[in-house]
Amino acid sequence: MEHRYLGASGFKVPVLSFGTGTFGGKGEFFGAWGHTDVAEAKRLVDVCLDAGLTMFDSADVYSGGVAESVLGEAIKGRRDKVLISTKATFRSGDDPNAVGSSRFHLIQACDAALKRLGTDYIDLFQLHGFDAHTPVQEVLSTLDDLVRAGKIRYVGVSNFSGWHLMKSLATAERYGYPRYVCHQAYYSLVGRDYESELMPLGLDQGVGAMVWSPLGWGRLTGKIRRGQPLPEQSRLHKTAEMGPPVADELLFRVVDALDLVAAETGKTVAQIALNWLLQRPGVATVVVGARDEAQLRQNLGAVGWQLTAAQMAALDAASAVTPAYPYWHQRGFAELNPSPV
Repeated sequence: MEHRYLGASGFKVPVLSFGTGTFGGKGEFFGAWGHTDVAEAKRLVDVCLDAGLTMFDSADVYSGGVAESVLGEAIKGRRDKVLISTKATFRSGDDPNAVGSSRFHLIQACDAALKRLGTDYIDLFQLHGFDAHTPVQEVLSTLDDLVRAGKIRYVGVSNFSGWHLMKSLATAERYGYPRYVCHQAYYSLVGRDYESELMPLGLDQGVGAMVWSPLGWGRLTGKIRRGQPLPEQSRLHKTAEMGPPVADELLFRVVDALDLVAAETGKTVAQIALNWLLQRPGVATVVVGARDEAQLRQNLGAVGWQLTAAQMAALDAASAVTPAYPYWHQRGFAELNPSPV
């Protein structure tokens, strides 16, 4: 398993991380992802560690905290062999303060996560979204306190806009607070918005990409084809409208291109989609999920090889869309605004 530095930090992470959204399966939304219990989770962790995948990503809202609890049980007795990343900010209770990135909520959320995970520190603590109600200085000073207390080691964000992230980085630099080392963001062959602003920002500021939903919310598994119904077991039946929007024309154009590369390489559609991401600028780690061991082993097959330049170019062309303004305008002046992609 290849390891890469997470942004501009000295912290190395495996290029594949395991997402625990399938752990617990509490409620209709997360139940559509999976129902992995502790025994199954232990087996998946075994397979991950055998392959060198040591980083496990969760969040307090995954199955109402059950995912963190299942992960904590699954890694019991081997905490020193794993890296844990988790997230907070979204509503986690009925209390008026059980939401956001206030000092009150972040301290409470961190302590609750530590308890559920059965550990006294979190390797990477991320804000699950931007809180426009809480001053950035309050957020960062709280994270600084948590780092100094030894409860968290590195900090990151998820689902931020470019100005959200840049304002936070500037505030951290001004006051000497911890800088965000990663941005957990949606990025896939059927969702390349990340490239317009967030990728150049990350490359310039040393913020690594931690990619979520790399298979386009389950659309690039190889089971979805033009003119065919959704497979019986797919979270898209219940969650399609809650995930990233993807036009059918784009999806099937990309799937057609993936099929051609699959025929050339002997790799699966999912493995090719993941490998494409691992060759994109600034990507530190890609979060993969799995309902079962078979899915996990297939995803692990995305590493240890590389698509050719011609194959990358073919996938780039099939997945290209016109960027939003002002990016289409800026790219017309490449001498002034060189694109990283």
